[in-house]
Amino acid sequence: LLEALDGVSVLGIRSKTTVTERVLAAHPHLLAVGAYCIGTNQIDLRAAAHRGIAVFNAPFSNTRSVVELAIAEIIALSRRLTVRDDLMHQGVWKKSAVGSHEVRGLTLGIIGYGNIGTQLSVVAEALGMRVIFYDTAEKLALGNARRMSSLEDLLGQADVVTLHVDGRPGNAGMFGAEQFAAMRPGAIFLNLSRGFLVDYDTLREKVLDGSVAGAAVDVFPEEPKRNGDPFESPLRGLPNVILTPHVGGSTLEAQENIGHFVSAKLNRYLTAATTDLSVNLPPLTLQPAEAARYRVAYVHRNTPGVLALVNQTFAEHGANIEGQILGTRGETGYVVTDISSELPAEAIAAMQGMADTVRLRVIPHA
Repeated sequence: LLEALDGVSVLGIRSKTTVTERVLAAHPHLLAVGAYCIGTNQIDLRAAAHRGIAVFNAPFSNTRSVVELAIAEIIALSRRLTVRDDLMHQGVWKKSAVGSHEVRGLTLGIIGYGNIGTQLSVVAEALGMRVIFYDTAEKLALGNARRMSSLEDLLGQADVVTLHVDGRPGNAGMFGAEQFAAMRPGAIFLNLSRGFLVDYDTLREKVLDGSVAGAAVDVFPEEPKRNGDPFESPLRGLPNVILTPHVGGSTLEAQENIGHFVSAKLNRYLTAATTDLSVNLPPLTLQPAEAARYRVAYVHRNTPGVLALVNQTFAEHGANIEGQILGTRGETGYVVTDISSELPAEAIAAMQGMADTVRLRVIPHA
């Protein structure tokens, strides 16, 4: 990656490419990174912000694909379709209703009520499921979904438990022996979220002793780097367990949506300095002023008095401000300014020399 980025201003990656501080430091001319996926934990976001490099992802574009896979797996596990399919392929005809259930009337427990969790809630309710959810943040319940006061309350009531939390380090190992023990006997478990959230050795034990009636897993702590590489998991070979190779969001529709969404965000950043939905810079959108001739995008360290110093610099060099917006996020500040007059080179040089300057770009208005 270090070699591939020579001369590159904009980097597009998928979930397997890791962008470290070392990579960013070696390429000071890099302007932006587009993560053509949902997660951004493979990128050092803090290091990128410190260098004024905007990072964008696609938090919504494959949501429907993940939801549809979850619904399909809930139905398949409730009807034990994997077991019946396996027997049929072995030439065994075994017609029985034992262990098969309709999903209508079952209680779905959603852990993590974000973009995917909320849409799953709506679709599951349309199928006649009762929906409960738990999230550490305050979330508005959609439809008839009911918020649980604790994870334990949810696990004690849910017939199906599904994880949809983010990949922050604090969530690692959040679902282990204690949580599996708190689940209702015979419940179904799904993880289409992050592989490092779950103790899969314990899940194996629970499936084998019948405590968990079925499971679907799409993500794993260690995943093969490329197609065809060996895959190992304690969940292989278990009855009524669906294993998929991290394809929750991998549909042709989702990939097309992701491509359009992230590329559009990168284009808006490059041409208009817009950081709406950036995951590491303050989200700003400045509507263009008709009289504006230049747009100045200024990333700086978030310290008191920077905006006043910027405006003083413009005034001292005769640059007229037509429009301006400021935002901050943690240690980083971002100012976008439209200039309706000439923009003297001396003004830009003065801003470049400010102690708190991180990155400065001048974009001529079309």
